[in-house]
Formats: sequence, structure tokens, C-alpha cells
Amino acid sequence: MNIHFTPEEQAFRQEVQAFLRSNLPDDLARKVRLGRRLAKSDHQRWQKILSQQGWYAVNWPVEHGGTGWSVVQKHIFDEECAAAGAPRIVSFGVNMVAPVIIRFGTPAQKDYYLPRILSGEDWWCQGYSEPGAGSDLASLKTRAHRDGDHYVVNGQKTWTTLGQHANRIFCLVRTDTGAKKQEGISFLLIDMDTPGITVRPIITLDGEHEVNEVFFDNVRVPVENLVGEENCGWTSAKYLLTHERTGQAGIGLSKAALEQLKRIAMAETVHGRPLIEDPMFRARIAEVEMRLVAVEMSTLRILAATRDGGVPGAESSLLKIQGSEIRQAITNLMRKALGPNALPFLEHELEPDFDGDPLYQDYSAAPASQYFNMRKLSIYGGSNEIQKNIIAKMVLEL
Repeated sequence: MNIHFTPEEQAFRQEVQAFLRSNLPDDLARKVRLGRRLAKSDHQRWQKILSQQGWYAVNWPVEHGGTGWSVVQKHIFDEECAAAGAPRIVSFGVNMVAPVIIRFGTPAQKDYYLPRILSGEDWWCQGYSEPGAGSDLASLKTRAHRDGDHYVVNGQKTWTTLGQHANRIFCLVRTDTGAKKQEGISFLLIDMDTPGITVRPIITLDGEHEVNEVFFDNVRVPVENLVGEENCGWTSAKYLLTHERTGQAGIGLSKAALEQLKRIAMAETVHGRPLIEDPMFRARIAEVEMRLVAVEMSTLRILAATRDGGVPGAESSLLKIQGSEIRQAITNLMRKALGPNALPFLEHELEPDFDGDPLYQDYSAAPASQYFNMRKLSIYGGSNEIQKNIIAKMVLEL
């Protein structure tokens, strides 16, 4: 693999940088850089800007409104957005369910749902995990039985990220209880306004309402909302998860966080000297940075293998493991750099509309919250232990 960017790719990077300078709102970038919590309207504002530019659906085919970018261009775009402080794109609609609809959906489903995702009219959430089916997703119990032109859905989903904002949810449901676990599952698109759906908040370790429980009580879903064939939803599920795990490497986000860590280490002092001059702390930063560079190279190599429309293989599990561990390590070092000033947990300083004076520094409110929140990275999307099992079986053939 050629690790040097071509002149055309360098020109593309400059184009992205110019776009971000001209179009990314300063107040939005400031919130992201300071680790403030973003409102739904913040995400929608940035999505609208990207959609108007034609840069929202970067992973879609051109005929459906995609950019036609190469995997390297996508990587450059993600990296520059993170460096500029752009909000992370909420992936459930544009980068998760949309590729499934494009690959397995009917023409009617593509014509109806894809434009609504592009316009922001629909906000999607993911109905995969259940109380007894997290990493072992095939053990899900949510049931859907056929009743004429509808499926009747009963069960519970959990850890539903941003489900409080969503008007649509894509769900894995069991449509054949007598089949093998993976063979009796179907993929349904469900309107969240359908009677019988209840959303309850789960407050996470950092005090934020980010995830939810979703309950289904005799929810009637039209049969035309089935994606692919009945009892063949596991194929769609695996297709989605491989794309999700590749994106979870979070290279651009980790690079931006690493730069913030270095800024904090330059501002904080130990015995009258900047912390970044301490040999032990510098070594810890260097170790994380070397791991990040290695993961970036692996990400580009794996993505390059998909340039002709292929699906990332089990190697994407490697990216998920390393990416999550690196981001956790960076937040841990931020917390250590701040020392006792990372201890106060001041939620009001993290609110989107906070305009007061910080207790310590403007960068000191977020690291403790981020440290706690990042504990989830090695669990969601398939725990790192499960990813290691996948690698052992599919890559090492153990």
C-alpha cells in the first residue's frame, strides 16, 4: 500500500478544509472542542449543511445521492471534520440502515426511505441489543408473528442510542422460534409513533441521557417494512455490523482528542514546568500516538480492499478493538493530566447553552465525563472479547 497521499488527494484535503472554514458554525465547533453535550438541533444543523453540499451520504452509491468518493477521500473527510471540531455524524440512518436498504431493500423502500434520510426528515435509531442479547445478538427474544398484512411485534430493546429523538427504528426480530438462532431472524423498519411503543431513558455513568430502553407491546408493522426475506435478517445484520465496526475505529476522533491531550499537557504544569516536558508523561503520549498511527494504516488497508463494493471482513474487529482501547487511553491521560482538577463533575458546564465561567479552565469540564463515557466503547457494537473470538475463528481459524 502506498501510504503517501497523491496530489489529487492533497487537493481534496484542501477543498475539505476550505469548506469547513466557510461552513462549520463557530459556536458548533466550540461546543465539540470543549466536549459540550449537543442538542438534536445541533446535529440537524450540521446535517443540513452537509446535505446542501452533497457531502452527507459519503458511503452511498452516486445514483442514490452519494459522493462517489474513494476510501481515501472518505478517510480524509472524516479526519478533517474531526480536526475542525465538526459534530460527529449520527450514523444510524445514513451509515447503518441506509446501506442495508440499498443492498437488500425493495425499489419502493429505496424510493421512500433514502430521500427522507438525506433530507433529515427521518431520524433513525437501532433496535439490536436486548437485556439477554447483547454480544450474543442471535439470542434475541423480541418476537414478530405474521397477522395478515402486518407483523405483530412484542419484546424489548435496550441501549438504544438517541432513541428519544428518533421517529424510526430498524429492528432485528424473531419470526421463527423453531429455527436455528440465526435462521429465524428478520429485519424490520418500524415507525416509532406506532401505538404500543414505549421509550424509557437510561442515564449513563457520566450523567447523560444518551441511551434508552424501548418496549414493544403488540406493535403492528406493515409487511412491506420487511427488508429482505423473512427469516433471513441475519444476513442484513452482519452486513450492517461490519460497516459499523470499521467506523468504530474513530481515527479522526482519536487524532483530534490526541491534539487536545497535548494542548492540556502543554498548559498544565508540574514543578513549574509544562507537563508535556515530563519524560514519563511524554512516553505515554508517544505510545498512544504510535498505536493510533498503526491503526490508521490498518484501517486504510482494510478499506482499500472494499473499494470495489466489497464488505469489510472479520479484520474490522481488529479496528474496533484497537480503536476503542486508544480512545479510552487518551481520555485516561487527559484525566491524569488535570489531576485533582478533573475530579469535579460539573454537568452544568457541559450543557449546550452554558455561558458562564468555568470552575477551572474551559477544557477541564469534559475529561472526567469523557473518561466515564468511553468505558462503553469496548462493550457496544460487540464487546472486545467477542471481537477477539471472531478474529480467532475467522482470521486465525482456531
